[in-house]
Amino acid sequence: MSGTSYHGNPSPLNPCELEIDLFCKGMRIDPSCALEQDARFISRTRAGLGSGLEIIVPGPLKDVWVNVPVEEDFAQQSCYRLVRESSGEYAVVDERQGLRYGVRIPPEPAWYTRQTSRGTPMHKVGVLQGTYLGIYISNSCGFWYHSPALNCGFCATGLNVGVNEVAAKDVDDVVEVARAAKQESGVTFVHFNSGYQTNRDLDEAAPYVKAVKSRVGALVGLQLIPSLEFWKYDRLIDLGADHFSFCYEFHNPEYFARFLPGKQKLVGQQTFFRALEYTARKLGKGACSGEIVAGVEPLEDTLKAIDYITGIGAFPTVCIFRPTIGADMEQYPSPRYEDMLVVFRHVYEACRRNNIPMDVTPNIEVSLIVQPGDTPGLPRQQPADQACAVPRQERVDLGVKLPQAARRPHGPLRQHPVALG
Repeated sequence: MSGTSYHGNPSPLNPCELEIDLFCKGMRIDPSCALEQDARFISRTRAGLGSGLEIIVPGPLKDVWVNVPVEEDFAQQSCYRLVRESSGEYAVVDERQGLRYGVRIPPEPAWYTRQTSRGTPMHKVGVLQGTYLGIYISNSCGFWYHSPALNCGFCATGLNVGVNEVAAKDVDDVVEVARAAKQESGVTFVHFNSGYQTNRDLDEAAPYVKAVKSRVGALVGLQLIPSLEFWKYDRLIDLGADHFSFCYEFHNPEYFARFLPGKQKLVGQQTFFRALEYTARKLGKGACSGEIVAGVEPLEDTLKAIDYITGIGAFPTVCIFRPTIGADMEQYPSPRYEDMLVVFRHVYEACRRNNIPMDVTPNIEVSLIVQPGDTPGLPRQQPADQACAVPRQERVDLGVKLPQAARRPHGPLRQHPVALG
């Protein structure tokens, strides 16, 4: 069912609509839940975007994986609540309308609690985000160590890497973890990313790509600061890289400069575009991604970004803005559900228009984003307003200095999610 009207008799959201609304509103955890025994722990690693609770929303076309915000301030005000039924099954309840959505909670893999041969806890090397293995390959992003800091406004890498995960990943550790994830969790895709490494980014990735391709056997993706030394991409492709993604975040150049000071000063938006265009030509349609954040820049700029990315044969990876704990933008409002519906309808239509493949790679479900393959069930008509919609986000005045959110203290990685509604 795809109805979104809450006037009179409410219609349940379909899986993709619910996914979008959960990203926008988050979810509270009812005390009835037994997540310590049933769920993966909440892993605040890498940039912090995966710092939610992993759930699976069953659907008639496909099951949808969602990393739902549960710890952020906005999630504590959500109309959605996760409950555990007497049968042991889980449901997401919309408390405004009494609608219930049955969901599954993916269990923590056994290898999370093991150590590598070198004694490194495996979950500090890589974590599952949906069904793929994500690994931050090097020391924390260099943007954080400038004075003043040049980190991206929504990112928490400087608070997580080296605290909640190992800062520098040993190649043998990575191979052991990737093997365990492949054999025990059915992983087919290993995704490496890194922050700014002073133009060494592509060089540092090469040993990991070679090792995983030759010693594990998996699809390998890279999300790194781009370079105009295109021969380095050729070398990585020769070593076995299957996918490149480029996080340029905002299509509007003013928003790019305002919220991504390090990328603006030391890299430049055009470098992202040129590297994306080069690798998209090399690897073919859908093999590379342009990654953007929806819900901060004007909506029309996000739609232009989707058109640009798909127009050059790349795959649009659209993250719904999440005000992650500890980031400079922690207190910024989460986007409106209605606006995000417009975005993801456009994602689907742009992929179809430009013949971008969707959901063709086996067992890759990304829980941090709304995948284009999730979107065919979205209704094409303009949705009715949600009863529990948050207030409309005003556009940011780029001429006004934006306050930095107060930093919260961060201790070791939590072993299990404990946020209770």
